[in-house]
Amino acid sequence: MAENVVEGKNTAIISYLTLIGALIAITMNMEPKHDFARFHIRQAFGIHLLFHAFALFSSVWYNQYGLYGLYICYLALWFYGFLGALNNKKQDVPLLGTYFQKWFTFIQ
Repeated sequence: MAENVVEGKNTAIISYLTLIGALIAITMNMEPKHDFARFHIRQAFGIHLLFHAFALFSSVWYNQYGLYGLYICYLALWFYGFLGALNNKKQDVPLLGTYFQKWFTFIQ
């Protein structure tokens, strides 16, 4: 089990480096498949996708303080998930992590 975590760790870390990094990590994890990497790819993909969706939504009604809140939430979730990948832990990001695992089951 520990070997599987170490093998998938690089892919998990890459997934947190922007939305493009998450897409690259999806292709990196196609063969061989690592459960640790898959978990973090789903978390990172959800964080990035949620950020871009809310950024697009907030661009319609520009509110400077709303954008500050968006960036603070994004960075807090990103940092939490990234530290989990660095420390070899499969911990869901607060509030939304379990949903990300359910919604993004297409990520194998």
